[in-house]
Amino acid sequence: MRFGIISTAGIAQKALIPAVKRSEHEVTAIASRGGDQATAVAEELAIPNAYGSYEALLDKAPIDAVYNPLPNSLHAEWTKRAADAGLDILCEKPVGVDADEAAEMFEYCDQQDVTLMEAFMYRFHPRTERAAEVVRDELGELRAGTASFTFSLRGRPDDIRLDPDLAGGSLMDVGCYAVSAMRLFFGEPERVYANQADTRASGVDTQLTGILEFESGVTARIHSGFDTQLTESYRVDAVDGWLRATDVFGAEPDQRVSIEYESDGRRVTEAFEPVDPYQREVEHFAEAIERGETPRIDAEESVRNMRVIDALAESADSGKPVSIQK
Repeated sequence: MRFGIISTAGIAQKALIPAVKRSEHEVTAIASRGGDQATAVAEELAIPNAYGSYEALLDKAPIDAVYNPLPNSLHAEWTKRAADAGLDILCEKPVGVDADEAAEMFEYCDQQDVTLMEAFMYRFHPRTERAAEVVRDELGELRAGTASFTFSLRGRPDDIRLDPDLAGGSLMDVGCYAVSAMRLFFGEPERVYANQADTRASGVDTQLTGILEFESGVTARIHSGFDTQLTESYRVDAVDGWLRATDVFGAEPDQRVSIEYESDGRRVTEAFEPVDPYQREVEHFAEAIERGETPRIDAEESVRNMRVIDALAESADSGKPVSIQK
């Protein structure tokens, strides 16, 4: 599969483009709003075609699919434009600014007969897959969970993640991972409650803590933020044991990771050899398209995750619990 990259975003340069190069696929084009930037990145990363606008890439580039790492508020527009060009789309998370927009994006891509997949790369790491299996098969009655993803934006007042017009905020940027993980382990929550703070007076949440309530009686806590040092972790507690792990959302391609769990008094540590989750994400995306199959991160998964995010944001604004729209 030949990929075109819409923008020279850092995540594309540092993670996605190297991941494609490690796979059997290739990056054949990149675009920026100014041609000089795209040309510089293309030369540095050995990408054969550079374009001075996103429109030019969609119209002229020799590509089969695009990777869309634009700011959140631009995901829908450029995903639809790529769909109009007959291109499949791997779109960074969160796929849309809210659940309604996400649903509309998937429906639009369906109508254009192209595939859209939200880029939650951590879901493709073997450690994530094994953790879900342990929670399902090794632990008994589940009672509680927690997931946190924080990092510091100190000294970066102009970061796009602090811009409300670009659908910024910690919940949208990293809290979406914590929500995804708790849903992976526990299913769909019925109700949420959240509290937020805007410590930069930026117009977005710079930290948010939420409680997810499930029909089974399980409660899960999620936390996201831009004010404290890097944390990436989740934990699941059951009547007969627990599972926990760190570095769960952004493991480096050369990083060995592990999970720990205890079940009926038996404590286990399982280690995982280094793997690039972005590469596995790209390979899954391309393979699903080649086989005419629905990707693992499909419309239902993405829209459901956004519904929980929407409810958390509404609760944080109102100070009241919010039931999840079915």
